[in-house]
Amino acid sequence: MARVAGVDIPNDKRVVISLTYIYGIGLKTSQKILKDTGVDENKRVKDLTDNELNLIRQEVTNYVVEGDLRREVTMNVKRLMEIGSYRGMRHRRGLPVRGQNTRNNARTRKGKKNAPGKKR
Repeated sequence: MARVAGVDIPNDKRVVISLTYIYGIGLKTSQKILKDTGVDENKRVKDLTDNELNLIRQEVTNYVVEGDLRREVTMNVKRLMEIGSYRGMRHRRGLPVRGQNTRNNARTRKGKKNAPGKKR
């Protein structure tokens, strides 16, 4: 398994797909990275040379990925909660943040249904 940005990417998949296993890199970003490095995106990870792998690693360092990106996202959510914005309040209460309906759905955010009058 090749390691890029602290993540083991799968060997048997195409490089363009394997790079999407890194948090913060989607398909378009993966294609852009391979275009900039000049690596064929149909190549399998196990067929990459050490030089090509190093080029990919260097190119990935130009993007905010993995731990740094996760930290940035959590800090953004904390900031919203601290300033008391509407979105921050929705985060704090564990309700959908982006305007979804909560009367019927939203079970993923709200958790298991607790029926009124049910004994605990």
